[in-house]
Amino acid sequence: MLVVLTGVFARFKTASELCSYSGLTPVIRQSGSSVKGRPRISKIGNQKLRNLLFMCSLNACKCNKACKALYERLVAKGKSKKLALIAICNKLLKQAFAIAKSGLIYDESYRSTLVKN
Repeated sequence: MLVVLTGVFARFKTASELCSYSGLTPVIRQSGSSVKGRPRISKIGNQKLRNLLFMCSLNACKCNKACKALYERLVAKGKSKKLALIAICNKLLKQAFAIAKSGLIYDESYRSTLVKN
C-alpha cells in the first residue's frame, strides 16, 4: 500500500520531501509577534498515507526496537504520546524511503556512517 500511495517513491528526491507530502511535518502557526500557537503537523498531504503510517507506528512501538526506544525517550522527556507516535511515523517513512532508494534489505543492526556516536 505504501508503494502505491507514494508512486514507488519515484517523484521524491529526499525523505523530507516525502514527509512533507504525507503531511507529517510540523508547522508553526503564528500571526505577527503577539499570537503564537503550538506547532502541529501540517495535515496538508495524503491523508490515507498518514493514517496508514499512524496505524503502523502503533505496532512498531511494540515490535521495532529502534522505534520503541525513540517512543520511550520522547515520552520520558514529557512529550505527549501522540507526538511520539508521529515521530515514529516519520522514522518509519524515512526508513522505507531509504530501503526503496538503496535497494538493500532492512538490517536492524545498521548504523549510519553519517551519525556520530
